[in-house]
Amino acid sequence: NGYYHSRWTKCIHSSRDFSDMVYIDNYIFNKDVYIQFNSTVGEYVGYTALGVYNAELSNKDPNILQQERAQVERYCKHNAQIRQSAIADKT
Repeated sequence: NGYYHSRWTKCIHSSRDFSDMVYIDNYIFNKDVYIQFNSTVGEYVGYTALGVYNAELSNKDPNILQQERAQVERYCKHNAQIRQSAIADKT
């Protein structure tokens, strides 16, 4: 009996050197993704009327896009390297 809003980010890769790393940032309202940033696309995509409106606003701001695009290196690859070295230390 209320509204549900969440945001989740995901890093996906299959290569050991992380050259194919993809960063995905989803904004969800009542269990439906309404806007998403995908690093392979390089900008926001809206999936609802509100999402399209917000995507257009965010895509016009070079600072927001630069921050999201940088997440592949800063967040994804950084954390993947830490996890991979922790796993390698145990093998």
